[in-house]
Amino acid sequence: MDPETALELVKHGVTLLLLDVPQYTLVAVDTQMFSVGPAFKGIKMIPPGVHFVYYSSSSRDGKEFSSIIGFFIDAGPSEVIVRKWDQQEERLIKLSEEEEERYSQAVKNLEFDRQLGPYNLSHYEDWKQLSNFITKSVIERLEPIGGEITVECENEIVRNATKMPMEDALGKQLKVGNSATSVGKSQRKGCYYTSIPHVVKCKGISGQELTSLNLDKTQLLETLLAKDYGGSEDLLLGELQFAFVAFLMGQSLEAFLQWKSLVSLLFGCTEAPFRTRTHLFTKFIKVIYNQLKYGLQKDHMGETGSALLDDSWISADSFLHHLCKDVRIDKI
Repeated sequence: MDPETALELVKHGVTLLLLDVPQYTLVAVDTQMFSVGPAFKGIKMIPPGVHFVYYSSSSRDGKEFSSIIGFFIDAGPSEVIVRKWDQQEERLIKLSEEEEERYSQAVKNLEFDRQLGPYNLSHYEDWKQLSNFITKSVIERLEPIGGEITVECENEIVRNATKMPMEDALGKQLKVGNSATSVGKSQRKGCYYTSIPHVVKCKGISGQELTSLNLDKTQLLETLLAKDYGGSEDLLLGELQFAFVAFLMGQSLEAFLQWKSLVSLLFGCTEAPFRTRTHLFTKFIKVIYNQLKYGLQKDHMGETGSALLDDSWISADSFLHHLCKDVRIDKI
């Protein structure tokens, strides 16, 4: 890349300025992860739009890492996002408006340029395929109070829900525990995901009709689209992508459970894919294809620090296998 092009990308791209982050901390944006060195002050040349920022603090020798903390951003051209490391809480915090403006101006004057790592634009297409339905309105609708997504806040949220072997295994892998620290943090509210009923219950209908409603989730899908998504199919797909990103990159078990619920709902529809919601399911198949394609590629696991998807996800015992085996994707 020639110097003039690089300078234009620096000036018009988004900059993430991260102050006082300890050495060895893992910091990531989208599908790209950085290990903090002594001169690291953040990331530059980030394309404007929606991104997921996440990080994990390290022990002094860089061998052990804490649970990941992540947050979504929606940034415009030339925007500078500033965070500073709080040593006591071991997390990134926002600064006052006055301080943020002062640092933003310094970034625009290129005072931090040599201490900023470049966003690898060759990986941007991967991120776009995982997030093309995530918008500012999706983020504002779903993100927790304060914006931070972390499994450390999810003990109470997921304790009663982790019943299947896969969820139990994920809970252990994601360090969902009962420590005093975790329980204290779990009082914070999780994400505001849409409630997806696992079983349809309706009064005043016959047992045969109720069975039919539970075998084909089309009516439930229509009800949720009208009631919770304002009729917007893209809003539902945005939540599906939000949950997947928060799960795969943010290592949120709550997000996995929501992603599983939405995937189960959509694959549980018989009439909708071929009659009433063909366009929605065409988009859905592309979304889940890109999610599994990316998540199951072993070379990406090192980049995101995640090994949460493996071959067991497509084994005969997995929920995805049971959901997909009767679906005729070629007809959608």
